[in-house]
Amino acid sequence: MVIATLPPVYLCPVFPVVASPAAGGARVARRGLCQASGVLVLAIACVVSAVAWVYLLAGHGGFWLTSPRLPAVSGVAAGGAGLAPGTGAAAWPAVAAVVPARNEAESLPVTLPALLAQDYPGAFRVYLVNDNSDDGTGDIAAELGEKAARAGGAPLTVVEGRPRPDGWAGKVWAMAQGFAAVTGHDTAAADGDAAVARNSAAPDYVLFTDADIAWGPRALRDLVRGAQADDRALLSQMALLRAETRWERVIVPAFVYFFAQLYPFRKVSAPRSRTAAAAGGCMLVSRVALEAAGGLEPIRGALIDDVALGTLLKRNGNRTWLGLTTDIRSARPYPSLASLWHMIARSAYVQLRYNPLLLAGTIVGLLLLYVAPPAGVIAALVAVASGGGGSAGTLAGLAGAAAWALMTVSYVPMLRLYRLSPLRAPGLPLIAVLYAAMTADSARRHYSGRAVAWRGRAADRV
Repeated sequence: MVIATLPPVYLCPVFPVVASPAAGGARVARRGLCQASGVLVLAIACVVSAVAWVYLLAGHGGFWLTSPRLPAVSGVAAGGAGLAPGTGAAAWPAVAAVVPARNEAESLPVTLPALLAQDYPGAFRVYLVNDNSDDGTGDIAAELGEKAARAGGAPLTVVEGRPRPDGWAGKVWAMAQGFAAVTGHDTAAADGDAAVARNSAAPDYVLFTDADIAWGPRALRDLVRGAQADDRALLSQMALLRAETRWERVIVPAFVYFFAQLYPFRKVSAPRSRTAAAAGGCMLVSRVALEAAGGLEPIRGALIDDVALGTLLKRNGNRTWLGLTTDIRSARPYPSLASLWHMIARSAYVQLRYNPLLLAGTIVGLLLLYVAPPAGVIAALVAVASGGGGSAGTLAGLAGAAAWALMTVSYVPMLRLYRLSPLRAPGLPLIAVLYAAMTADSARRHYSGRAVAWRGRAADRV
């Protein structure tokens, strides 16, 4: 047998076959040496994890805190005009919302009326881009717009989407068509609305939002006031995602937590930091700043459009801001683990730029940060129970317990934001294992030829 030709140092059997007392003793000794080496490696991993968690909590932009909310308004900031609550309508900047919508017939009756009914003192209208839907999205939007108009709501223009050109991602192309309508360059708006758009003054701000986003009555007013007072060319809020089903409560808070860990909101909002991002459900953008950056064409192929837009604007010298809110919510349901799995796996490898080394590093990092600590604690408890242990086992247990405690503490604020019990926090390592599996599956899908899709339409592979 091949295994018989290996030197004894490579053999670490779990169930050694004892041929003689002498041979059995040697094999037991080798197994003990292997186990001791494994415990030492685990102890080192736990120490590294504990040190990493100290840094993450103390020096990584406070990613785990849920305090980043709209900038406080305190009069007039440098370069901006603070808008007091009683300011007249003429002083409020004009805003146009762009809503990419593909097969959103179920979502629009839940979300669009609230957007059209925004309590905003200035000029405000909505452009919904019907991106080649086949479920009646455009007709439903038009009906909701007519009903809102009769009730005094914001005007709605339905822009019928054109075929997607090569090189453009589906959602970005829909956003670009909406932006063209907003700025008066669209020639395909229905019922003469193109002429209206061309003859109207272009708005000061463009609000990019999604068809599944439900808006609080004064959310737009607060956004504009924050952008004006703090002189932000991009002000974005992470919508409160739905967390009602069992799997939503498990996966969704962790999704926001990991996003904040990857893009700490305070770093995104710090002008001197290179970290840039945004949340696609709510992005209030200065029209002038976006036009100066080249519009949406520079990010035409971006499959993660919000991060790409935030990066574009910040690298062009603009001040940006990203935070959390409970006034803007996603109505998109994810009733099963499979639907949540697809939501994450469809873009996880895109986020890693299709780089196998980044994939390997991400999975190793997840295991080191989240799995090694509880493994160290369990190994130490097993060793104590069996009468073994040693200094390496003790170190693994102590360092693992410290790292596990720190990650647990860091997850509690996000659970509270979603009104979930803090007792869920110690289970974060298991959720991290799920995310590692989803990330690996995202790479598998890429290499098996399954393209990223937006609302049922495959994007070009890049």
